[in-house]
Amino acid sequence: MTPAELDDDDAVASYRFELPERLIAQRPLPERSGARLLVLRARATAPEHRAVRDLPALLEPGDLLVVNDTAVIPARLYGEKASTGGKVELLLVRQHGDRSTWVCLLNASKGPRPGSRLVFGTGAAHSLDAFFATVEASIDDEPGAFVVRFEGDPVGFARAHGHVPLPPYIGRDDDHDDLARYQTVFADQAHAASSAAPTAGLHFDAALLSALEARGVRTAKVTLHVGPGTFLPMRGERLSAHRMHAEPWVVPEETAHLVAETRRAGRRVIAVGTTSLRALEASAGESGEVKAGAGMTRLFLRPPQRPRTVDAMVTNFHLPGSTLFALVCAVAGRARMRAAYDEAIAAGYRFYSYGDACLLEVQQ
Repeated sequence: MTPAELDDDDAVASYRFELPERLIAQRPLPERSGARLLVLRARATAPEHRAVRDLPALLEPGDLLVVNDTAVIPARLYGEKASTGGKVELLLVRQHGDRSTWVCLLNASKGPRPGSRLVFGTGAAHSLDAFFATVEASIDDEPGAFVVRFEGDPVGFARAHGHVPLPPYIGRDDDHDDLARYQTVFADQAHAASSAAPTAGLHFDAALLSALEARGVRTAKVTLHVGPGTFLPMRGERLSAHRMHAEPWVVPEETAHLVAETRRAGRRVIAVGTTSLRALEASAGESGEVKAGAGMTRLFLRPPQRPRTVDAMVTNFHLPGSTLFALVCAVAGRARMRAAYDEAIAAGYRFYSYGDACLLEVQQ
């Protein structure tokens, strides 16, 4: 990388780094809160090395944690083209209008055309258990994405027959343990629509939540349904040319009230995960005030921007050259995050969805 690229916030090359494959966590630790926690304070010159279970000692009474209560569905379905028997892998991404129509990612040996009929179930189109769908259209600005209309409830079918949508860097098939561990303790099944977990929330368990409550730390909820685009590398060489995937979000009245109350009291608002942060930022007006509401967001928070709605965040370690690494650089500063990641790699921290975590204070 040239010196000019190192100083260029908009160059994708500025967010790339070498990561040994051995540091990519393939399974979660036995205890959710047993993960390591790298703490990067706003005025510190070097990170601290702690554990997630230390969070009660690192936060103050009156601080507010904002968590994402979306639930992951077993969104990966395997089937075939009804006309040819060609194999198809489908990933439910987000509802598109009524409950039977979804935006999906489709992987097949030959791309399906609008009007193609798909069948899922116990094997073939003649099966009594077969579940049919029709490809209606492609999505122009989301490669591999299609609008698909199902003949029934795809979420109900996925819960019975789908697979946990583990991200591509976990090099194994999903198993029974993933049904529980690739789901946060905050997950509300009434909000089941994610095809990827809000992974910072995977570190919290009942014991940690009790300790935080005893410390006087409060919790508020938002909903952002996470799509697989969260794992996509940035295309091209400039961040400004990258178009984010669309994700639906909701900020309830109670959460907007708690954020405002925390601010008035001079306490900190701490996002648990990039998805919680994006929901808060999407809801904020020109003043940065969090407002109740709902919508779709393609928000791409990146340097030299800073978050307007939080003072800190808990997050996992992210992919080189990803929009999520750019987001944490917006929170804590790009040079400081590059140095912190170098230290984490040298210290053997575990990366990505089932890996370790960071507590990052917003650099002013």
